[in-house]
Amino acid sequence: QVQLVESGGGLVQAGGSLRLSCAASGRISSWYVMGWFRQAPGKEREFVASISWIGSTTYYEESVKGRFTISRDNAKSTVALQMNSLKPEDTAVYYCAAEYGNNAALRRVHDYAYWGQGTQVTVSS
Repeated sequence: QVQLVESGGGLVQAGGSLRLSCAASGRISSWYVMGWFRQAPGKEREFVASISWIGSTTYYEESVKGRFTISRDNAKSTVALQMNSLKPEDTAVYYCAAEYGNNAALRRVHDYAYWGQGTQVTVSS
């Protein structure tokens, strides 16, 4: 089993920044893809970003390109999401997800087997 724990959420004004972190533990190795998703009230959970196990390949949802950056530290089994120029529409619960393999092009919720509990991000206008 793999356990994922997110941290770093909070309340920020529009234009501000937050850095989310996800710590992985349990039966984890470097051979896994990590992703971030978010879910706003009344909406489906949606893909935000993903990163390959070596960190060389990343994917982003169109609306966050140029503002968000995903990164990972395999030595520490962590993945981060740096969020800049935040907008009110970025308000959501953000979830960390993991799936074994090296295909970072995983954008669907059911592509990932392991999930964190989520962390709230609220952007005020």
